[in-house]
Amino acid sequence: MSETILVVGGTGMLGEPVARRLQADGYRVRVLTRTPAKARARFGPGFDVVAGDVEDLPSLAAALRGCDGVHVNLAGGPDPDLEHRGTANVAQAAARAGVGRITYLSGASVFEENCWYPGTRAKFQAEAAIRQSGVPYSIFNATWFMESLPKLVRGNRAFVFGRQPHPIHWVAADDYARMVSRAYATPEAANKRFFIYGPEAYTMREALTRYCAIVHPNVTVTSMPLWLAWIIARLGGRAELKVVLPFFRYCEQVREGGDPSEANTLLGAPTTTLEEWSRRYV
Repeated sequence: MSETILVVGGTGMLGEPVARRLQADGYRVRVLTRTPAKARARFGPGFDVVAGDVEDLPSLAAALRGCDGVHVNLAGGPDPDLEHRGTANVAQAAARAGVGRITYLSGASVFEENCWYPGTRAKFQAEAAIRQSGVPYSIFNATWFMESLPKLVRGNRAFVFGRQPHPIHWVAADDYARMVSRAYATPEAANKRFFIYGPEAYTMREALTRYCAIVHPNVTVTSMPLWLAWIIARLGGRAELKVVLPFFRYCEQVREGGDPSEANTLLGAPTTTLEEWSRRYV
């Protein structure tokens, strides 16, 4: 296989598994990063690492030269619209470079009615920019990743912020990465919006409890009301809490959307259970 895929966001928690799976499946993988030295140390000599930024159009043009595809995995953080702006820039540059496929990680609740939340609006607009580019695309509207569970553990406690009553079909990043790689080899996957669900549904507290029972048996899982978390964030100067709490409020109000059956049929359904995933950490 001789195709070259540029991975934007390849050093991130969900971009790296895609880059590694593409390389394992025989693709030449080019990783766009603002810190090339760190990326080269992380990936080793089997990857082509190039310096660039999604808001630097000349660097995007250079990175996409000779590429057959580009995978986009962005997160805006405190500037959620960066995901929209950056993805739009990549899509436009990909169209000019004659790239044959764009793949993009979106979310399972990304629908117009949920665009009141800035992060969802950015993803919704990013999807629109990809479609408008004219480049064939595969958009992955994934639910929560199992890889996010360790981030909820702090010391001897694990926190669920808010009620979080909705069941979630937790998916492993490795399963998702396999589906992205397969999309590049599947002509029928072009111009599709795929909903990615894992094989089991648990509420956030149920999933965190199962994860901690295996990986952190001495950790206590605690539910914290959002109002109390806001007080702690403000009085304690917890900047990171102030960033994530609006997202947890959003998650209280919205559910997973879409139907995963087409993704499962074309790309192979995710199979990793939460227990299997958790035992990898023991």
